[in-house]
Amino acid sequence: MPDKVDTVPQRTRNRWGEGERLRVEILDAASRLLSDLGGEDALTIRGVARAVGIAPASIYQHFTDRAALVRGLLDHEFARLRALMLAADAGCAPEDVVGRVYAQLHAYCAFAVEHPGHYRLMLSGGASRPDPDARPEGPLMDVVAALEAAFARCAEAGHELRLPSQRAAAMVFVGAHGRVALLHSNPSERHAQAVQPFIDDLVALIFD
Repeated sequence: MPDKVDTVPQRTRNRWGEGERLRVEILDAASRLLSDLGGEDALTIRGVARAVGIAPASIYQHFTDRAALVRGLLDHEFARLRALMLAADAGCAPEDVVGRVYAQLHAYCAFAVEHPGHYRLMLSGGASRPDPDARPEGPLMDVVAALEAAFARCAEAGHELRLPSQRAAAMVFVGAHGRVALLHSNPSERHAQAVQPFIDDLVALIFD
């Protein structure tokens, strides 16, 4: 019996100079598989290639190995999260600085609730500390910095904070993460609306 050969769906070949489009398609496919499979451990180069409709060798032109693919996916998902938070912020009136804080946090929690596999990956690999005495850095810390900037805008607009903006952002982020983690562990809670009242109460505590 001949060996079984993996088949992939036909895909339109990129024109010259469209390699970046293929890279995005690879990351989009990896993102979909992460949702379907529930965790990064199930992601494989061959499985992602099959989902895109290309040979595995084509992925290696953009990602040297599976670890590089996961790192690329991590950056891809953080960019998607930041875009959602920025869109939520932009949906409020510019002068409604407090409402913009709530909007960004609601967007963050909605993403975390709706994409548990992505969220676990992002929390596990989104920050690093290059030196024991250095402040953590990475895309996860960029999210916290965005919240810090949002609270700083509130203070500048005359809304008194009970904590400095940096500590306020850290406290709210940790609280939001804890509430989302509880939701993920409770099968009876399935939607972001279960988190929103907690987030609203938590943010309200920041303002004097």
